[in-house]
Amino acid sequence: MLSKKQAKVFFLGGTLLFSLIFLGLSYESITASIPKKTNADQISDAVIRGKHIWDSNNCMGCHTLLGEGAYYAPELTKVYERKGETYIKTVLMSEKPWAPRGRQMVAYGLSEEDANDVVEFFKWVNEMDLNGFPPKPSEALQP
Repeated sequence: MLSKKQAKVFFLGGTLLFSLIFLGLSYESITASIPKKTNADQISDAVIRGKHIWDSNNCMGCHTLLGEGAYYAPELTKVYERKGETYIKTVLMSEKPWAPRGRQMVAYGLSEEDANDVVEFFKWVNEMDLNGFPPKPSEALQP
């Protein structure tokens, strides 16, 4: 059994040790891991414009990206890999509302330049190292 003084030293020592570990891991994540995994050096002007278009049209009001957003419409983190550039541009440039499987997407009617910027944004997101997120569906569940 620990005395009061020993318990206090044990508690303070453990708190200090784990606080230092936490700070060290946080520093390493912010300075090394995150920029490398997100390909921060590959952010172009087109990627930035695509992100602004994503934000200004409130796409997160329906879609999720990197696990954040609403769950009404599909997760778009790997949409570039799943659907490809032509499909994405067709949907974004459509003058008529897009309604796959009964869910209607707003007809944004973006210009080709704006659609290209959004595609570049999705391409950049697609190339991030997300440690397996989002998980690929099981082969048994695919039609």
